[in-house]
Amino acid sequence: MPLSEHEQRMLDQIEQALYAEDPKFANTVRQTNPGVHYKRWIIKAGIGFVLGMGLLLLGLLLSNPDSSLAIPVTISVLGFIFMLASFLLGANAWRKSAGGGAEAMLAEAEAEPRHKRRGGKRPGMMNRFEERWRRRQEGEE
Repeated sequence: MPLSEHEQRMLDQIEQALYAEDPKFANTVRQTNPGVHYKRWIIKAGIGFVLGMGLLLLGLLLSNPDSSLAIPVTISVLGFIFMLASFLLGANAWRKSAGGGAEAMLAEAEAEPRHKRRGGKRPGMMNRFEERWRRRQEGEE
């Protein structure tokens, strides 16, 4: 939704005040691309995933059939949890960098009328059931 004229003027005034007060900070903020931030998170998540895999494999390598399994199993489980957390953080950053965050999906869903989201008529079984019900009510069957 675009800003109204009054809101746009207010935003311009705030921006000008920020430039007057701290031009270096204003330039830094203006030039920052949010995609760079998400790419950093994706790289960190990839490194975390590899480290988690290393922990998982280390736990498997340390397991000895003659000794107790408490420490190697703990290392393996921690490695798996680390891998899972890294994957989820990376996937979330990937989705946000592609512009598919929850906010974008909600805005898109609100913009479409409800009947358009379904694609008009309901396909398949429900459509047939409704058609049969309509014919029964009209006395055709």
